[in-house]
Parts: sequence; C-alpha cells; structure tokens
Amino acid sequence: MMITPVHRFRDIERKPEYLQPEKCVPPPSRASLGTMWFIRDGCGIACAVVTWMLVFYADFVVLLVMLVPSRDYVYSVINGTLFNTLAFLALASHFRAMLTDPGAVPKGNATKEFIESLQLKPGQVVYKCPKCCSIKPDRAHHCSVCKRCIRKMDHHCPWVNNCVGENNQKYFVLFTMYIALISLHALIMVGFHFLYCFEEDWTKCSSFSPPTTVILLILLCFEALLFLIFTSVMFGTQVHSICTDETGIERLKNQKPTWEKISGWEGMKLAFGGAFSLGWFNPFSNLSCKSPAPAEAVAAAPASAIMTQEEIEQFLARDVAVQVLNE
Repeated sequence: MMITPVHRFRDIERKPEYLQPEKCVPPPSRASLGTMWFIRDGCGIACAVVTWMLVFYADFVVLLVMLVPSRDYVYSVINGTLFNTLAFLALASHFRAMLTDPGAVPKGNATKEFIESLQLKPGQVVYKCPKCCSIKPDRAHHCSVCKRCIRKMDHHCPWVNNCVGENNQKYFVLFTMYIALISLHALIMVGFHFLYCFEEDWTKCSSFSPPTTVILLILLCFEALLFLIFTSVMFGTQVHSICTDETGIERLKNQKPTWEKISGWEGMKLAFGGAFSLGWFNPFSNLSCKSPAPAEAVAAAPASAIMTQEEIEQFLARDVAVQVLNE
C-alpha cells in the first residue's frame, strides 16, 4: 500500500527542497512512452553479452566436440535435442527478464495534482523518493542503476541487465533454473565423453586434435560447474523469497512486514501468473496476476474526510507530510 502510518520506521532525509511538489516534472503520458524496457548500463550490457556467448560456447562444444563425432546416432539426437531445447528456453528467459519492466514506479509523479487525486485523510503520509521524484508504493525501493523506484525489488542483477521485481521475477527464476539444468546436462555429457575417449582412440572420439579436445572439454567442465553452483543458489534463494513473501532487500534490512503476507503455494501462483500448469515453465507466457496501479491501490476516503486544497498545501509544506527516503 502507498499510504502508511506515520510511525513506520524508514530512513528519512528532511531536506525542505525535496518537499516541493512543484519541482517535480509531471510524467509523460502513456501514449508517448515506448513499450520496450531496456537499461542502458555498460556493465550490464557487457554481462548480458557474456552470458549469451558462454551459452553459445557450451552449445558449440556439446555439438561439435561430443555429439557430432559420436557413433551412437540415437544418443546424439536425444542429447542434442534436449540440450538445445533447454539452452533456447534459458536464453528466452534471459531475454524476457532483461526486457520486461520489473515494476517501475512512474517517474516524476510526486506532483500536487497526483497527491490531490489520492484523497488523503489528515494525518496520512505518502513517501516520496528524492532521486526520481516519485510517490513510492509500499515495498518499493530505488535502484541506482535503473534510476527508478521498483515495486518489490529483490536486487539488481547485472547478468540480466535489469532489476528483479514483481513483473519479471518469474523469468529470472526460469533463467536460473534452465541454466542450472544445461550446466548439469553438460557436466554429465563431459563425464561420459571422457570415459568414451579413454576407452577408444582419442583421434576417433572427436573431430579436433586430442589436445584441443581436452582443453575445450576442461573449459566447458569449469564453466558448467561454476554456473551450476551459482544458478542453483540463486534459484533456491528466489523460490525461498517467493514462498516467504520477502524480497532480498527486505531480508537484508531485517524489515518487519507491514503488509499481508502471501506465502507458500499462493505466493508461487501469484509470482508465476496463476494455478500450476506448463505455463509456469514457459518464458513466453505473460503474467495474469498483476498489482493495481499506484493510484488505484489507495482506497477512497469518505467525502467528509477528504482534505481541502488549503490543507493539502499545508500538508505538503510540513516536514512530516512528504517524507523523503535515502535508499
């Protein structure tokens, strides 16, 4: 919820210049906004490119070093199809996690007109972010890389060049799961290929020279083991966050929940967009369970309790009215 009691603990910066709603530029209309979300961060773009290159390298070694030279046609077809299907789903999940709006709060909406539309009761408080000049919903945090406040922000991941929030957490979970699966599959195939090459002539078990084959397989083994451990841990922490309805930032801050928790299986259904189905594992499916827009999340106050224009101006002028966060 956007409206919270005054006694809720937050880190507050009481600088009067941040409390001036007239300094906030109104956000552009939705009609003028593009539909694509992309973060122009050099480090994040480089990490995303490296991720795709590592997947392509693994596919190259699996196909041209291990499967194509194999004499077992059925073994090659089954494993080649399985590995490439998982790799495709991993890259598709990465693509969706990177280009999906994670839940950004409209920038510059901390204007007098917007605050008036909230129909605040006397004594209620709205939280304002001084960095993006936005009214912050509950559980939103400002990302210094995305330069936006993100609803239910878990963390900013450079490997997907995006924040992980309420709108793209499903795709991030699928990305970590599919990367872990192809890493495990690659390790198993490397083990079988080494056994095969030790039993046979090394010159016959690969189309490359024996030294080149060994180097390529060792590099793949190292890559697969590293990413298997990393993505398995990330997958586990994300599922735990969903099931406990507690983001990574909230857990690090040891923040006491002021919201109604949706834990366990209900949390999984909310994060993955409905009841359990094959759509949970599909990175191309859209989420059907969406949170209401910030303006819609506030219950309308009775007419007798709605603040007048003069009260709103006094409300905005007081230091306790619009509280500024340093996050």
